[in-house]
Parts: sequence; C-alpha cells; structure tokens
Amino acid sequence: SIQDKNALHLYSVNGKYLGSETLKEEVSDMCVTGEYIVMGSLQGFLSIRDLYSLSLSISPLAMRLPIHCVSVTKEYSHILVGLEDGKLIIVGVGKPAEV
Repeated sequence: SIQDKNALHLYSVNGKYLGSETLKEEVSDMCVTGEYIVMGSLQGFLSIRDLYSLSLSISPLAMRLPIHCVSVTKEYSHILVGLEDGKLIIVGVGKPAEV
C-alpha cells in the first residue's frame, strides 16, 4: 500500500523549482518570517526551517497536542502557538539572556 507522504516544496517567484524536503508530520499551519519558515503540525511539533535550504534550524519542539496556528511577533522575539485545547503557548526566540 502507498502511504501518504507530506513534503515541503520551494519555488522561486518566477516559478522555478528550487527543492523539496519530505516531512514526517502533517503541517497544520505555517508562516514565513525573515529567512525562516515556522511550522506547526497535527502531531504537536513546532519546527523552524531555513527558508532557502529547507533544513531544520533547531530540533522540533514537542507541544504534546495538535497545533492549530502559529504566528511570529513583528519584532521576531516570540512565536505564538495555538493548541487544540485552546491554550496559547508563547515561545521566546533567541539566546536565553535575550528572552
């Protein structure tokens, strides 16, 4: 049997195919901010990927519940994560001293 596969594909503004990355999770929401893609999954993982290489910038953070939405503050200092149970998780971005 063929299993469903999830992938992230990258194209230029002109429609030229630049690359892709196979994903283990089912993406529920994503946002592009600066040079990064912030993604939340139905399996409860928050991932941050490099926009140009699509590689993980850090190990995925487990939220333990499906993620319904992600957003980044305009100062790029925090990531807001909305979970299935209605909780809002705020993740600080940067070095611990900066957060």
